Amino acid sequence: QVQLVESGGGLVQAGGSLRLSCAASGRIFSINAMDWHRQAPGKQRELVAAITSGGTSNYADSVKGRFTISRDNAKNTVFLQMNSLKPEDTAVYYCHADGLTGYIGFSSWGQGTQVTVSS
Repeated sequence: QVQLVESGGGLVQAGGSLRLSCAASGRIFSINAMDWHRQAPGKQRELVAAITSGGTSNYADSVKGRFTISRDNAKNTVFLQMNSLKPEDTAVYYCHADGLTGYIGFSSWGQGTQVTVSS
């Protein structure tokens, strides 16, 4: 079983920055994609950013130019640097990863971390 633990959420004023971290632990053989999703109240969960093991990244249009995803493969950790935050970025942010534990695939989610942006 693979566990993901997020950290770094909080309350920030519009225009401010936050950095989220997500560390994967357990019997991990390899991790393919790691990504960040978010869910605002009353809305569906949406993909914010994703990054492959080779470092290729992609972003939702709403965060391009403001958010940067990165990862440390040696530490099985993914980061999300969020700059120029807007009130509409307020949501619970979830980390997700998929990969292999030995010969068995996994797809795991973190418990979520709240990000609140005040106007």
